[in-house]
Amino acid sequence: MQFDIVTIFPDFFAGPLDYGIVRRAREAHLVDVRVHDLRTCAHDRHRTVDDRPFGGGEGMVLKPEPLFEAVESLLGETMHHRVSGEDERDLEVVGARHAVPLQGATTVGGVKEPGASGTAIVLLSASGKLFRQDTARRLTQLDRIILLCGRYEGVDERVAEHLATDELSIGDFVLSGGELGAALIVDAVTRLLPGALGNEDSSVNESFSAIEACASEATPPTSHQSPVTSHLLLDFPHYTRPAEFRGWQVPEVLLGGNHEEIRRWRRERALEKTRRNRPDLLPAASPSEE
Repeated sequence: MQFDIVTIFPDFFAGPLDYGIVRRAREAHLVDVRVHDLRTCAHDRHRTVDDRPFGGGEGMVLKPEPLFEAVESLLGETMHHRVSGEDERDLEVVGARHAVPLQGATTVGGVKEPGASGTAIVLLSASGKLFRQDTARRLTQLDRIILLCGRYEGVDERVAEHLATDELSIGDFVLSGGELGAALIVDAVTRLLPGALGNEDSSVNESFSAIEACASEATPPTSHQSPVTSHLLLDFPHYTRPAEFRGWQVPEVLLGGNHEEIRRWRRERALEKTRRNRPDLLPAASPSEE
């Protein structure tokens, strides 16, 4: 299996990848882990990868251009406009939404069916679906996983909608970036690969493996407060320049300057994203009549 990690801090991974099971798996050629500097895909003098969000707000948002270029350079193909949200489907492997099939691979939405080759493009995000042991086990069925490490206030929503096959979160907390999450996923997936552990039964008998089938019955978290919305919802989508990118427009409401409309739009989109990615949070959200 090949892992490609796209980050603005490539040196971060010098430690996590050089120890334990991941190191042994690399030395045994069970996995190939490659780290790519996102700033090499930014072509201005300062190698800028972020910008301020449309509609105002604190923090910076990662721009779409460098991330699209990074993934396209890895896959050797250009991402074009794909299916709309109405056509999305839940898949057995990682639940890809808008992906391009790879050349020579039998894929569904960019993620392979059992017995075929495929690639997942995973965006690490606090607003993503929760990464669990069953997610790790499904990812082992792939040949390649590209991990996009989010940073700053967030990532332009067009990356999640039109580039990533999945958006994953490692827990109900906020980190400075996706690097720790990427390292966690590499470790969790690698140790499930045949030959990675000294005893093949170890991955079967350890924590979470025996309760995967009961995951849907797990008690939902008692709190998941968004630092932006101040409600028990996921964060709303972020957009930054350019206002039009490959035909995908920034929502008009964010360009109008009406702060009440922006607030309402953000609340609605946060609720929509929570319903899509973390429906287990909705019973505690107590949305208002608005």
